This record gives sequence, C-alpha cells and structure tokens, in this order.
Amino acid sequence: MPIYQVEVDQSGKIEDTRVATVVAFSNGIHRAVLIPAQVKRECITTLRASGRATPTVIAHLFAAALYLLLKDHIQDIALAVIDVEYVGHGQEIKQHLLNLLRRGGHPVTADQISVQHIGKKSPAHLLAIDTLRGRRLPDWRVTLEELLTEV
Repeated sequence: MPIYQVEVDQSGKIEDTRVATVVAFSNGIHRAVLIPAQVKRECITTLRASGRATPTVIAHLFAAALYLLLKDHIQDIALAVIDVEYVGHGQEIKQHLLNLLRRGGHPVTADQISVQHIGKKSPAHLLAIDTLRGRRLPDWRVTLEELLTEV
C-alpha cells in the first residue's frame, strides 16, 4: 500500500542543452536522476529530426525523465506532487507520465500524480540542485538509449 507523499522538482531545464538536468523526489524517501547535457542534446536532435514539434519534445522528455525517476518507487507513493516547470503543459506531462507508468506495468491512478507549485524550500528542490551542483551523487545517470526508449 502506498504511503509516501513526495514532492518532485527539476534543476537544469530539459531544453537547456548546455547543462545537465536533475529530477528528484523527496519526503520520507528520496531519489535523484541525472540526465547529462550531451544525452539531452542528442535526444532532442533525434526527436526534432523525426518531425516532432519542439514544445511536444520538451514536454515528453520531461515526462520521460519523471518516469525514469518514479518507476521503481511508484508503488510506495500515495501522491507525487510535481512542481510546475512548463506552464500550460502540466496536464499533457501528467498524462504522458501516467501512460509511461502503465505501459511499464506499474499500476497507478491519476490521483497519485499532481502538478502544482512546490517552492524553492522543498526538500526535492534542494536535492535536485545539490545533485546538479555536484554536492551529491545522483542515484542514476540516464543514457541516451533509456531516454529515447521512453519518449
């Protein structure tokens, strides 16, 4: 039975291909996943070459990053509150994340995922930024193959 209510944040925007991106969750349990800048660059280039529109590419990459972060822990999470990173795309990101989780065999309900502002004092924000700045090692480094598989 899921028991944790976690907050999820990003440090280093997905679309900024000069820096890595870290997505992290925290609150009772925690995890941080790092996507190297080169992986993001190559993934965005590949997806744009296939004809996908840039806003869709960014939203789906963010959802894929969230999936890679949450997939091994979603069974323990009663509610994941994802910080608003892309205004106007919250519902699209949530729906794509739910689809990825379900496709991956993870039973999840729409009520387990929420998109809302969490603030800079959130433990998830601090974990994400500390990981991005190298003060903490990531729990996982995402490869190009992993990211492309989930987008």
